[in-house]
Amino acid sequence: MPNEAKNHPLIRIDPAIMVGKPCIAGTRITVELIVLRFAEGYTQAEILADYPHLTAEGVRAALEFAAELAGRFPEKAA
Repeated sequence: MPNEAKNHPLIRIDPAIMVGKPCIAGTRITVELIVLRFAEGYTQAEILADYPHLTAEGVRAALEFAAELAGRFPEKAA
């Protein structure tokens, strides 16, 4: 059964879609894919051109979701 990620209405988590990875609502585009594309040096314009059914709002939601996840991990003392 699909659900909306808390505080992120454009992010869906559904075990039947992409093995339950967080995706942009209405697509099979994962948050992971968007973050990896940015890490590889792609611009938002390039990502949107490669995935025409993706929106700027979806990209923003993916980045916000990823940032929130990253913020849940406390820093380790060196």
